[in-house]
This record gives sequence, structure tokens and C-alpha cells, in this order.
Amino acid sequence: MAAFVPSRLIRRLPRPSRFLHRCLPSFSLHHDSSNSSKCVSERRPPPPGDERIDFSTFRANCRVFCSRAADSGNLQAPAAIDYSSLLQEDEFHKLADATIHALQEKLEEYGDGCQIDGFDVDYGNEVLTLKLGSLGTYVINKQTPNRQIWLSSPVSGPSRFDWDQGSHAWIYRRTKANLSSLLENELAELCGEPISLS
Repeated sequence: MAAFVPSRLIRRLPRPSRFLHRCLPSFSLHHDSSNSSKCVSERRPPPPGDERIDFSTFRANCRVFCSRAADSGNLQAPAAIDYSSLLQEDEFHKLADATIHALQEKLEEYGDGCQIDGFDVDYGNEVLTLKLGSLGTYVINKQTPNRQIWLSSPVSGPSRFDWDQGSHAWIYRRTKANLSSLLENELAELCGEPISLS
């Protein structure tokens, strides 16, 4: 059985509408005929004798302006990729496969004379992986849609190489680094033995 609570012990709370009426300031909206793209909201003083929370400490005159969104016609869309300037897909595969397979052979030869614990070269699913034990791991793979070779290096991080027709090499456009030269410098520093990948 529910406990009986005398009505005189129940605190009477203000009605929601009355409570909101006392806490929220009054606003009036009117249309600005001088500018059809703007509407103005101004604070209206409460009627005499109506006690409300004083918001004057935040702002003496509350006035809010709203306008239409900027003309979307002025926004510029991202530049589209010009695929006509890229290698043909069959030519890309020919160049990229030849590069990755040549790197695989030279890295395997390099590992025979390199005293690095955990040194291992693996190629599968068109991904070349070079493990250097505690020194880190290199990952080299093709990115066909962009006609690029991607490199993940424990030294320089991720890089994306494009084929440069002038130098006949894979070049990272941001730093102008050559893929073979970059690997030669980093591996010589990590392993302490020079390597030629050109």
C-alpha cells in the first residue's frame, strides 16, 4: 500500500508555463523593410509589475540579426583529378611491377650480407614487405587508381611516388625524393651497410 503524505507537506511548484514565463525574457520579431534579406529580433521590456530574471548583466540591449546564407555560386568545388595526364593502366603495371621486383631481388641480396636480427623480405598480393626486426618494417605496394607506388617507412613515414617521365624514376612530389635513393639512404643509416638500388 502506498504511503500517505499529507498535502500540507507537499511543496507546491510553479506551473511550467508560469515558470518559463518568469525565467525567459520576452522577444518580439519584426521584418526589416529596408533589407528583405534580414530579420530582426529585439528584446521587449516586461509589463509593469512582472518580475523576471534580469539579463542586463549579460547584454543591455539584446538584438539578434540573421541573414541569408552566402551565395553558393561563389563557392569553388575541389579541383578534379586529370586522369588523362596519368599513365595508362597497363603501362603503370609494367613499370611498377618491374620496380618492385627489382627491389625485392636487391633487398634479398642485401640481407645475405647484412647482420640484422629479424631481417626478412616477403612479397605477396602485390605488396613488398621488408622486416628489419626491432628497427622497423618497410611496406611497398602499388596504388593503381592514382598510378602511384606507396611506401611506408619506419624512418620517413608514408610517401606516395609518381612516375616521372623525365628522370625515368618514381618521385615523391612533395619532397622531390627518388624512391630508390630514399631507400638507399635510410637502409644504410639503419643497417650500417651501403646498398645500391639504382
